[in-house]
Amino acid sequence: MSINKRIAFGLMAWLMIAGSVSAFAQQQKVIIDTDIGDDIDDVLAVGLALSSPELNILGVSSAWGDTELRSKMLDRLLCETGRSDIPVATGVKTATNNRLTQEAWAKAGEVHPHGNAVDFLLEQIQKNPGEVTLIAIGPLTNVGAAIDRDPVTFRKLKRVVLMGGSVRSGYDEFFGLREARPTEAEYNIAMDPAAAQKLVKSGVPIYMMPLDSTQLKFDEVKRAMLNTVSTPLTDSLQVLIAEWQHGAHQTTPTMFDAVAVAYTLQPELCPVTSLHINVDDKGFTREGSGAANVNVCLSSDSDQFFRFFMPRLVGQKLSGTSSCVAK
Repeated sequence: MSINKRIAFGLMAWLMIAGSVSAFAQQQKVIIDTDIGDDIDDVLAVGLALSSPELNILGVSSAWGDTELRSKMLDRLLCETGRSDIPVATGVKTATNNRLTQEAWAKAGEVHPHGNAVDFLLEQIQKNPGEVTLIAIGPLTNVGAAIDRDPVTFRKLKRVVLMGGSVRSGYDEFFGLREARPTEAEYNIAMDPAAAQKLVKSGVPIYMMPLDSTQLKFDEVKRAMLNTVSTPLTDSLQVLIAEWQHGAHQTTPTMFDAVAVAYTLQPELCPVTSLHINVDDKGFTREGSGAANVNVCLSSDSDQFFRFFMPRLVGQKLSGTSSCVAK
């Protein structure tokens, strides 16, 4: 049976069970810290989280670069999907040469006030000690700032699930055609190695989804499934993917950050190995001797991932009730 037929069967199964998820079922409390707007995988990751009733999303914070514009993009996404009840907090603004490929869509949204991301994270940990999972899918500047501000409170996180690092394999620029992929300084870690160093020493349980396991391709056949439905989320994703393709001069999204959200929901999609990971000053994440300090997913199965991902994305009925575009 082809992967696309298996995804279709998965979609039917998801539609059958989605309505049976009780509003009173135990939900995971999560905060998502994201550099949404550059690569396309962030919005796919947030879309998966919004489509998953198992998650109680306490808030979403913007990370790296023009964090206020990223927050504006998050505002619009949450408005379009009827989830404006989720707070958006703006992270530490940094210098960057990156251009937001989805800038046009973000700028068209309405302007809203935002709180401070570091304040928000620490406040939520204090309110929910030992219960909050931080899903970190961007450079770790906000995380480092929170550790600097209050390491004792930060240590009360339940865990950090992050997309970042390159442990045994580097970037796959040739769609798996190149066998040797030497390790590299992966972007999310390399943009702020000092923050990553603080995190691995923080004492919080860390679950790392590195390049080794996250380079799953959202190919044209799978993307075409978005055309089979029309919801505010799938319609927005169609536009955002097109903006990313134009701005990045690429055609096929890589699912990097979405794997971190998928792991949070269903850990068997990316089994982890406990390793001792050192982060050097250039952002390399190297295996070392000593006690394990990071749980690392070194491989994943693309078919299993998309059988999980596609039914949720296509089966969701998220919808807002108000205009989300500035007049």
